Amino acid sequence: MALLSKGPGGGPCKLTPAQMRELEAVLEAGPAVWGWDEDQCWTLARIAGVVRRRFKVSCTLAGLALLLHRIGWSVQVPARQAAERNEEQITAWKEATWPVIKSGGGPGRLGLLRGRIGPGLKAAQRPHLGTARPHSRGEGDRRQ
Repeated sequence: MALLSKGPGGGPCKLTPAQMRELEAVLEAGPAVWGWDEDQCWTLARIAGVVRRRFKVSCTLAGLALLLHRIGWSVQVPARQAAERNEEQITAWKEATWPVIKSGGGPGRLGLLRGRIGPGLKAAQRPHLGTARPHSRGEGDRRQ
């Protein structure tokens, strides 16, 4: 008896089932109906404002996200897209480059790193590392 569940935690929903159905209808009508026609995007803050005005109920954004999830809505962040976006280049990249990356690069994938790394002594003698200097303890780095 001591381990029986007392039900879900938290307080009861602030909206009645009829208000939840009405909220869903409001959301499906879109944000332009409520004056946000510039981006056609519902945000939690906008929905909270509509709930406050329409139902005279105040909700936290986290509580509102849970409420929306209960009625089948998911909170999503729209991706911002650059004005210079080139759909043809993106499609070409997705068709040619992405499969190679996704499959692990295919044979010779380490060749992409060529010029950035080099094996052993050859890498240590590259000009970008400066001139070679003798080790501070003499010839090698191990004590004799």
